[in-house]
Amino acid sequence: MIKELARDYIAEETRTLGQLPLEAVGRVVEVLRDAYEREQQMFVMGNGGSAATASHLACDINKGLGLGRDKRFRMICLNDNIPTMLAYANDISYRDVFVEQLRNFVRPDDVVIGISCSGNSENVVKAVEFANAGGAVAIGVTGFDGGRLAKVAQIPLVVPSRDMQVIEDVHLIICHMLFRLLEKTLDAPQLKTAGFSLAASTLAGT
Repeated sequence: MIKELARDYIAEETRTLGQLPLEAVGRVVEVLRDAYEREQQMFVMGNGGSAATASHLACDINKGLGLGRDKRFRMICLNDNIPTMLAYANDISYRDVFVEQLRNFVRPDDVVIGISCSGNSENVVKAVEFANAGGAVAIGVTGFDGGRLAKVAQIPLVVPSRDMQVIEDVHLIICHMLFRLLEKTLDAPQLKTAGFSLAASTLAGT
């Protein structure tokens, strides 16, 4: 029984990856590349597992694509500053924990990425709506039928599954895919380590 359930899970993961909207992935890569070239800021956010994915993406982009380059990506994960989030949640509303941070920082042509499996996380949707109004480029990474996030985002990236865990898995794969596509299409940095020149992707510490 356990093996059958595991095979079913793998089958759903495989099916979902096979139907991933690669055109939307390509559009996201273009937006991130353009923001990098123009030295614009990028913001990413989510709740729960999506918060972990957002934090992971910011880590990979800032560190993984920054080593060996004078020009760096400027990605900020809005759910990483817990005291700030709690202050807004306590004093205003949990719906405002992301949008209030954007009010401090976002500028026209910056990039705002909202991650929500259901597409209906109120605080993410509200932040994306604010980003749109402020002239930023809003990307919505979601699943199921896309929810409200897919409707308000300028670039919706909807994972074609109705399984929450599979959607979260594929969201992380998308993050790694974005990293790899950016890495392969940017000028390769040269890192000097113990006398050897290494590409950033070879410095795997985890």
